[in-house]
Amino acid sequence: MSAIHIKYPALTFKAGRRALAQIRERGLRAVDVGVLPGAAGGPKPLGIQGLDLALFGQLLPSAPRQRSLIGASIGSWRFASACLDDPVAGLRRLGELYTEQDFAKGVTPAQISQSCQRMLDDLLQGRDGQILANPNYRLNILVVKSHGQLAHDHPARLGMGLSSVIASNLLGRSRLARHFERIILHDGRSAPPLDALTDFPSRCLPLDLGNLRQALLASGSIPMVMEGVRDIPGAGNGTYRDGGLLDYHLDLPYRGDDLVLYPHFTDKVVPGWFDKALPWRRGDATRLHNVLLMTPSPQYLAALPYGKLPDRNDFKRFMGDAPTRKRYWYKAIAESQRLGDELLELVATGRLHERLQAL
Repeated sequence: MSAIHIKYPALTFKAGRRALAQIRERGLRAVDVGVLPGAAGGPKPLGIQGLDLALFGQLLPSAPRQRSLIGASIGSWRFASACLDDPVAGLRRLGELYTEQDFAKGVTPAQISQSCQRMLDDLLQGRDGQILANPNYRLNILVVKSHGQLAHDHPARLGMGLSSVIASNLLGRSRLARHFERIILHDGRSAPPLDALTDFPSRCLPLDLGNLRQALLASGSIPMVMEGVRDIPGAGNGTYRDGGLLDYHLDLPYRGDDLVLYPHFTDKVVPGWFDKALPWRRGDATRLHNVLLMTPSPQYLAALPYGKLPDRNDFKRFMGDAPTRKRYWYKAIAESQRLGDELLELVATGRLHERLQAL
C-alpha cells in the first residue's frame, strides 16, 4: 500500500481586526492593497523570496495602483529592488548578491561596509532613477540618527552607547528617544503612509538621486557590524544607522483604509531590535488593525535545511566553509517558490479566508 502524503501548509496568515473582517467578506484582492512593510532581519528575507516574487511579479501588477513600500534595513533593499523596472530580476539579483558575500575571520566593520557598498552598486547599476520614477510604487526608507556615544564607530565608545540603550529600553521603549531620532526618507511624490509619529522624535525627508544610496546603506548599518553613514544629504550632519534599531518589524500607525500586506519571516511583530529578547514587547493591535501578516508556517520551516531561514549568524557558523553556507541559502531561496505558489493559489481559489488567524 502506498503511503498517504499530506501536503502541509507553507504559509501562516494572521490579520488585524479590520483586515480580518475585510478578507473574510470579500477575500484578498490586489486592488485593496495600498501599503507593504518590509522588516529588518539580515538575510532572513532571502528565505521568503518566493513570496516577494509572487507579489511583485504577479499579484500586485494584476491591479496596478499607487502603493507605498516602507522598509528598514534589508526590507528597504528588497523594496528598492522591487521598484526597478524589472522587479523579479531585481529581487533575484539581490538574493544572489547577498548570498555570494563572504567574510573572513577578523573582518572589520569598515570592510563589511565596503562590501555592502559594492553590493548596492552591483544591484542598482546606475538605475537609481528607476526607483524614484516607478509609476506604481513609492519607496520609504527608515534610518535612525544616532546620538551621544552611538554617533561614534570606535568599539569602546559605541559599546558604551549600546549598553546605555539596552538599559534604557529595559526601563521603557520610550526612553530610546534620548538615543535615536527616526528619519523616514521617502519618495518625494508622496508622504509616508503613516499617521502622526509621536512615540519618538521623527522627521520625514524626500529621497532624491543625491541621497538614495546613502539612505539604503544607512538603513542596513548595524552597529558594531558596519560603520555608520555620515551626513546624509538633506538629513543634516550626523551618524545614521539601521532603521531596525527603532522599527525592527515596523509596528507603525498605518494611515487610511488600505490593506497593509506584510510578507514577513516570522509570525510576530517585534517593535524594536532591542526588544528581541523581551517576549512581552509585541506589536500594538491598534496600529496593526489593517495588517495581513503572511509568514512561513512552522511545518515549512522545520523542513528547511537546519530547520530555519538563513540568518546573519550563518556567516560565523560556516566560517571558512562558504560553499556549504551558499548551498544552504540557495536551497532556502529555491524552496521559497512554494510560498509564492501557495499564496497565488489561495487568492485565485478564494480560499485564503479559511486560513486566517487573528493577529
